[in-house]
This record gives sequence, C-alpha cells and structure tokens, in this order.
Amino acid sequence: MKNLLRYIIARTLMTIPMVFILLTIIFVVLRLMPGDPVSAMLGGHAPEKVIEQKREELGLNKPITAQYVDYLWQVSHLDLGDSMVLQQKVTVAIREKLPATIELTTFGMIITLFLGVLLGAYAADKRRQAQDSAIRLYGIVIYCIPVYWMGLMLQLLFGIWLDWLPIAGRTGPRIFASDFEYTGFYLFDTLRVHDFEAFRDVLVHLVLPSLTLGLSLSGIFVRLTRANMLDVLKADYILAASARGISHATIVYRHALKNAFIPILTMMGLQVALLMAGAILTETTFSWPGMGRLLLERIYLRDYPTIQGVIIVFALIVAFISLLVDIIYAVVDPRIRY
Repeated sequence: MKNLLRYIIARTLMTIPMVFILLTIIFVVLRLMPGDPVSAMLGGHAPEKVIEQKREELGLNKPITAQYVDYLWQVSHLDLGDSMVLQQKVTVAIREKLPATIELTTFGMIITLFLGVLLGAYAADKRRQAQDSAIRLYGIVIYCIPVYWMGLMLQLLFGIWLDWLPIAGRTGPRIFASDFEYTGFYLFDTLRVHDFEAFRDVLVHLVLPSLTLGLSLSGIFVRLTRANMLDVLKADYILAASARGISHATIVYRHALKNAFIPILTMMGLQVALLMAGAILTETTFSWPGMGRLLLERIYLRDYPTIQGVIIVFALIVAFISLLVDIIYAVVDPRIRY
C-alpha cells in the first residue's frame, strides 16, 4: 500500500510540468501565428487608432513576456481569463460545452472497447481462419478512414438514405433543453426529471457521432487485443484449463481475455488524446455543440484566452485519465510500482 501511494503521488506530480509545458507552447505558438485577434474582431477596415486602443484594452500591446507572466498569474488563481470576442468568462463557455464532449467521448470509448476487444478476441480464437482474416482487414481499413469522412458516410447512409437517425445537434426541434438542463449532461438530466421522450431523443442524436468516434479507434484495439490474446492462448494454464474440461468459450472469453486486458488498459489511457482530437472533427461534422466545435470557432476568431483555456482543459482531462489508468494498472499488476 505504501508503494502504491508513493507511485500515485509521483504520477500526480508529473502532470504539473506536463501541463505547464503545454500551456507555454500554446501561448507562444498562438502569438507567432499569422493574424491578429483585434483585426478579426473589428474587421479589416477599422481605423488604426481604434485598433491600437482595443489592443491596449486587451493587453496585447505589452511585451510577450509580460503577457505570459500575466497569464500564468491568472491560471495559478484558476482564472482562464475573458473571451476577447464575447466578453464572457472562458470558464463559463467551457462549462457550457464540456458536458457535451464528455458524453460524446464516453460513448465513443464504450463503442471502441466493445467492438475492438470482442472482435480482437474472436479473431485470436479463430486465428488463420476466414473470420480472422476478415477482422484483421477491418482493423486496418477502419484505422485508415478519416474520422470526418466516416461521419459523412454514416450521415448519408443512416440519416439521408435510410432516414433512421438524425444527422446534427444534441436534440430535435421539438425538445427544449431549458426544460430539463441542470448539469449539462442531457442523458442524466432527462432521466432526473423523468422526461423519457427527451431521453430517447437525446440518445438517438448521440448514436451517429459516438458511432463515428468509436469505429475510428476500434481498429487499434482489434489489433492489440488479437496480438495479446494469441500470446495468452499459448500459455500453459490455458492448456491445463482445457485439459480439465472447461468449455472453450469460458477459457477464451473469461480467463484468456482477462489476462490479456492489462496492455489494453494501458492503451485506453493513451487513446484518450486521440478521442479528444477525433471529437473536434466529429463535433464539426455533426454540428455537436461541444468543446471541439468551440475550439475551432475561436481559432477562426483568434480568441487567445478561449483557445488556451480549451486546450488546458483537454490536457487536464487527458492527464487525469492517464493517471487513473496508471493507478488501476498499478493495482492490477503490482510489479510496476517498484
């Protein structure tokens, strides 16, 4: 227990310099990019005097080192600043958009694991057979397909041709979020007020975006699960279990899969960053009002504080999930604590 606690503290402390380095890189890169936030706000034909006055008001006329020190001071006080465009607290904008992204990425990860792990285990069980070849081909092809293209194809198939599922937004036109919104997590909020019609509508709108995100990453888990399952299925205890008369399905999907799951658990933490990146493209494709869409909108407007705030929150989420996975990994496999 003492070793585990020391490991958790060490991993937690490691996230601090990681976030600091990322914050610094984003701060510098944004100010080196072509384009001026004041010109984007006021238009290209604003008088020079008005532009200079606005730059002074926003603190953009200061040296970059002074701006950096001011921003670090703000962040150290848990203040992400104010949006340059809407004169709104960045934390308010993030609080409004974050639940939508968390819902999307959570269901996307569930689909990824469900498809990737089960298909990978089945392919290992049917190794060198037609099923194995088909699943391996699926894993390669699905990994190569761009997220936005897959989203467009699913919209075309299920939304336009078959007319089964909606292709945009979190709710339909007859559902008003103001009737149930409390936490911003619509599935939870609709159940909280027992509005099952709204719950069904929210769930249906979630299907295509989460399916797009889940499918795009499932190929990685197919290949990883299959490779680890093949190693586990060669182990002596698997042969012993088979000799005892334990059913083949129990051996493969209970004992072997359980022991092959540790590397998969590690990969889950690494894939969170890809989920966040995929969420940006998915939210844009499906007009999903989440953090990814907010980030793209504010990049176009050169809204420095909001861009920095969104990326910091993304970094903290990735760091937290990675830390959580590492802790679970340390509990499951005590060898890595030393």
